Amino acid sequence: MNTRLLRLSALIALAYGFSIPAAYAQAVSPTTPDAANTAANTATTPDVTLDPVVVNERLDRARNSISVDTGSSVYHFGRKDIAALPQGDNTSFNQFLLQAPGVTQDSFGQLHVRGDHANLQYRLNGILLPESISGFGQTLDTRFVDSMNLITGALPAQYGDRTAGIIDIHTKTGQVDNGGNIGVEVGSNNTRQVSGDVSGSHNGFSYYINGSVDANNLGIENPTGASSTLHDRTTQSKAFGYFSYLIDPDTRLSLILANADSHFQIPNTPGKSPTFQLDGVTDFPSANLNENQNETNRYGILSLQGVIGDKIDYQLAAFSRYTKVQFVPDTIGDLMYTGVASNVVRSGLANGLQADAGYRINDTHTLRAGIAYTREELNNSNDSLTFTADADGNQLGTVPFAINEQDQKTTNQVGIYLQDEWKLSDKLTVNYGARFDWINAYVTASQFSPRLGLVYQITPRTTLHTGYARYFTPPPNELIPGSTVAAFNGTTNASPTSQNDPVRPERSDYYDLGISHRLTENLTLGLDGYYKKVKDMLDEGQFGSALIFTPFNYAEGKVYGAELTLNYHKDDLGAYFNLARATSIGKNIVSSQFNFQQDELNFIANNWIYADHNQTITASAGASYQQGATLYSADALLGTGLRSGFANTDHLPTYTEFNVGVSHTFNDSFAGKVNVRLSVINLFDKVYEIRDGSGVGVGQPQFGQRRGMYLAMTKSF
Repeated sequence: MNTRLLRLSALIALAYGFSIPAAYAQAVSPTTPDAANTAANTATTPDVTLDPVVVNERLDRARNSISVDTGSSVYHFGRKDIAALPQGDNTSFNQFLLQAPGVTQDSFGQLHVRGDHANLQYRLNGILLPESISGFGQTLDTRFVDSMNLITGALPAQYGDRTAGIIDIHTKTGQVDNGGNIGVEVGSNNTRQVSGDVSGSHNGFSYYINGSVDANNLGIENPTGASSTLHDRTTQSKAFGYFSYLIDPDTRLSLILANADSHFQIPNTPGKSPTFQLDGVTDFPSANLNENQNETNRYGILSLQGVIGDKIDYQLAAFSRYTKVQFVPDTIGDLMYTGVASNVVRSGLANGLQADAGYRINDTHTLRAGIAYTREELNNSNDSLTFTADADGNQLGTVPFAINEQDQKTTNQVGIYLQDEWKLSDKLTVNYGARFDWINAYVTASQFSPRLGLVYQITPRTTLHTGYARYFTPPPNELIPGSTVAAFNGTTNASPTSQNDPVRPERSDYYDLGISHRLTENLTLGLDGYYKKVKDMLDEGQFGSALIFTPFNYAEGKVYGAELTLNYHKDDLGAYFNLARATSIGKNIVSSQFNFQQDELNFIANNWIYADHNQTITASAGASYQQGATLYSADALLGTGLRSGFANTDHLPTYTEFNVGVSHTFNDSFAGKVNVRLSVINLFDKVYEIRDGSGVGVGQPQFGQRRGMYLAMTKSF
């Protein structure tokens, strides 16, 4: 064990960080654990001499029993799903999730589930992970995922805050796997990646440690659609560690530590002409701009989990997350092209506590309750240079002057829930409950939210689920800028309008109905429909030169759609197909209005418009075949395009992307066990545009990746 830890310490010295998951999803019919069977699994306290692996598995089942998904839609990802991706566990986490139904890609790696803007909640082993300031980097790494569920629809009361989708990750732990891997990947866009992991267990102690360093020339989507990008180098380092210790057969202490550091060059578009004049500078080619963005995310989770007797399961956790984003301008270039050069720094330190418990009253009732509290310290800094201007925004002087803004904010957030899972019969299970949420940040607000979900087993092959949820979604406070509109009046960076009402929480009513049917022993079909009526609908836009998103509200909104899923598995062949239709519309912008032109505000005040992230049709498909030690895989994405044009009245063209891969494991090579993988992304080199620079809150154009070829080798030890 000491040798393995020494090997990894050398790796982490190089790779102080980690990467993100991608694989295809298998639709799983929402099921409810049989309370009697669950009690039977956990009722008997094992003797202290039992194998730690057995005890850990029992505690894992107990931890999972705290959570419930009755009435929701659940899509499951396992290790085989990740391995079946063309790039395997080298796939970034956001690309992995694109293989689930209803997930739409956006620029800067953003994802939208079921017509919502982001609004995703991440959990590690059941513990809430506070969200970081959104940027380009991936905070999570596919490599440390043992299994993952994407939960959507009408969620039970234990899920609050971000509710478009719950990404519940069970990490690798080292309880079963002993050993490690060292891997390299090289390929297009000057890609160079080194990664490694090590895991093991001894008596009641187990560990899993993962690290990677990655560098390539496509850190951010290309703004031109060319096969190569100007000034787009990125370096990213990531690290993840899971450590657990069995205090006794009924109690386990776990610690998660993780870090991600990323540096991005902001890509350039050649051939542009300067808009403003700077004293002493006559020319500055747009191809020579040197803007950069640095991102740091660190988090730690300490949890105590166990069982009491044969009726109570619990988990207590303390968590901490630090996040920081810094946009570093090209002072001369930004002044000449945008009229302002802003060094923007945003950081946040969040600390919190979470407690969840389940109590099996009898064979038909399981009571669950929990509380979560988060306190965050936010710091915003904006050091800008800009020019004086007249009332129409025309430049008056060529010598810039400085505006310095500092803002600090402390936020508090509490969520409490109580719910009962009632097994009315062998075929029908109902979960009913409620939660109460309260926030004190840039606004103070609260809400009581009832929830109801049910699962009905119509036949052994057919399962129906339905649910209702009242949602309360706080704004992403870490993205709210501290700058004031008045500070830039009379400058070339003056806001289009002056109104700046505070960003409010979103409140909504959500309805979901779905059915899953096993057509054959190997083929499963799922169909799901949803409708969401919203007050103060949250959305985000990229305003200004700094590539950081800013939230705003529509006074009202509607989101609705349907999803179709097909999954086939037989022997060594697996395949899936997902098709989703979504509509997301809003009316009347009622916060952060200073970011919008007055003609936009006037039109949206009286007309329903599509949200900029709305994509009407989204589809994904994939297949894999295992032939001995060789795995063949392919997947594809299709989208009808995000919105564009004035007030999002148009949309971009339909696009498709095909990816393929083949991997082979050499078990008896001279170096021992070695896996070699060749993958091709965007096989047919399709040029497609994710954003064209128009639309509500949309920045510069963004194109999808052109064809790329990658070779990866992984040595196991």
